[in-house]
Formats: sequence, structure tokens, C-alpha cells
Amino acid sequence: MTNQDTEGRMRVTSLGAALGAEISGIDLRESLSRGRADEILEAWRTHLVLVFRDQALSTEDQRRFAANFGTLHERRRGGTSFAKDKYGLYEGDPTIREDPNLMLVSNVRVDGKPIGAVADGDMWFHIDSGYSERPYRYTVLHAIKLPSSGGDTLFANMYKAYETLPEELKAKIAGRKALHIHEYKRTAKVDLSKDFSTSPHYFHPVVATHPETRRKSLFVDRLMTARIEGLEAQESEDVLARLFDHAERPEMIYAHKWRPGDVVMWDNRCVTHGRTDFPRQEERILRRCTIEGDPIQP
Repeated sequence: MTNQDTEGRMRVTSLGAALGAEISGIDLRESLSRGRADEILEAWRTHLVLVFRDQALSTEDQRRFAANFGTLHERRRGGTSFAKDKYGLYEGDPTIREDPNLMLVSNVRVDGKPIGAVADGDMWFHIDSGYSERPYRYTVLHAIKLPSSGGDTLFANMYKAYETLPEELKAKIAGRKALHIHEYKRTAKVDLSKDFSTSPHYFHPVVATHPETRRKSLFVDRLMTARIEGLEAQESEDVLARLFDHAERPEMIYAHKWRPGDVVMWDNRCVTHGRTDFPRQEERILRRCTIEGDPIQP
């Protein structure tokens, strides 16, 4: 009997017409066979966002699972570290061994210092590391502690967003690139009148071709896409506003309401995501790792 025979049947349940599927029948603490990893990849390419419920992953479990899908990204700035506390990670303590593959998404503070990143409040739609030359291929996020309400993650299907654009707008953006800038804000655009040279930034095709599915998608987001190359400033603003509004229509979106133990993974090449507000006095802790990507292809 092979490893795949002993793994049992994987079940895929769609979470809506836009995108998203729940995967059941898998304990992510166990090593995956290549066949099972390929099954997950097939579901991923179809549904773009995958949800695994009721998982209890250690940091090593999460790393091992994510590594089935590529090379784990090493964080080159910020520094996430192991901690001797119940969350498994602590950011900012130089006395504890650093772990460059993991990051906390958290509003918790210890001695007035944040233990994670993107702490409080809502967050506009964005692409993880869309401001870099090689944006992450995948993000894998594990829920550890959640507020009583809010803090939902909204995912937008950027294949569908592109495919349903008016033809005149498709023609307007064909062959163009857009500037993506990261300035560590959650709900504000970059001010292009100021010097942004020290902020991470990169030009990517407005319309991207996925290297595996060969489908075209919009590769822009409200938070970090600042302007479209080759258009006058006002025209660029107008076109981007139309693209953002179109991509964030309800029929493009799956809203994930987190439960403790959830593992949610998405493809950054064809999905943008945002976050709803939540009570700031309540703790929200999720643990993230990402897979290295490649340059975005037109």
C-alpha cells in the first residue's frame, strides 16, 4: 500500500461562485505524499483560495506543509523570532533565535511593543509583496487567536475581474505597466508628490498571465498600485479607480470569517485580499509564511 493510499480521500467543497474552497479529510501535521500535494495544487488552481479547518500546527508543521509548494521566503527585514510564550513567535526580541520564514499578523503588544505586523483595524485590498520584483507566489496563514467579531479577510478573484472588464478598458490597459509602492499604510494611497525612492517599489504588468494556468488577471490593488505608466496623472487615477471598484464588486469576492485553527492559503498572482475592522481591545494573532515567487509575466 502506498502513502497516497493511506492518506484517505480529500474532499473539496466550493465556498462560493467567486472563489474559495474548503478542503477536508487532511491533517496538515502529517507529511504529504507528492500525489496529495498535487491534488491540493489542482484544487488551488481551480479555486484560488483554500481553507483547512480545525488544524493545530506548530511552527515546524506550518513550514513543512508550505514547503510542499515551493521555496519558503526568507524575510530580509523586520526579523521574526521564536518566543517562549504560547504563541510560538515573538517579534523584536534580539535575545531569541530568529526565524526568517515566519511572521505574526497581530495587534498584540508586550511591554508596549508589537509582537507582529499590520496590527489594528481594516486594510485595503492588496497583493502580498506586490511592490517587489518577485512577489510571493503563495501565502499560508494560520489562525491562532481571534477577536469576537470582525477581522474577516476578503479575497478578490482577479481572473474574473479582468475577464469581465469592459472591452474599452481592456484596450486602455493592454501592454501597460503600473507602479506598486509599499509605505506601510493600511488604508491610504501613496502620495506621489513626495519622495518615495526609499520605499520598496516596482513596475509590474497591469494584466498578468499566470505561468501555470495561462489565464490573464488584473495585477493591481487599491493599497499599493500608485499609477499606470504612460498615462497622464488624472487619467491614471481615473483608470485605476475604475479597476479597483470593478475588482472589489461583491460578485468577485469571498469573505473568510476566521475560526481558530483555520489555515488559509491563496495565490498572490491572481488574488488580492483585504481585511475588515475588528475591536482593537481584542487580540488577533495569525502566523504567516510565504512562498518565493517569480517576475510577473504580461
